This record gives sequence, structure tokens and C-alpha cells, in this order.
Amino acid sequence: MRKRNLRPKFKSESEERKFWETHDSTDYIDWSKAERVRFPNLKPSTTAICIRLPPGLLEQIKICRQQA
Repeated sequence: MRKRNLRPKFKSESEERKFWETHDSTDYIDWSKAERVRFPNLKPSTTAICIRLPPGLLEQIKICRQQA
């Protein structure tokens, strides 16, 4: 079994983000022991955007949504 490094303490989210951009999480976390979780009360945030798509691509998207 591989020995894992201790996860460092971070002073800010920005510091943590910079750390994980340059380090591999498998050196710190044993993902084989990870469990799936659900967040039933989590509400996704949405933002309206305007985008132009070719008609053929738009039709493909509509077809895929109907099949899902």
C-alpha cells in the first residue's frame, strides 16, 4: 500500500487552488476508498446566455434532449 502525504493547511481558497493546480491529488487522497454522495437539496445556479448556432447543430441538440 502506498503511503500518502498529509494534506497541507491553506490560508485561503486561492492558495489551495494554486496548490492543486501543481500537485496530483492521488499523492494525498486514496480515491479507492471514496464513496459516492448525493446532495438532494443543492440547487444548481443558472445564467442566461445568448449564443448563435448553426441550424443543424441546434437540431442535433434538440434531438439529444428529447432522447435523454
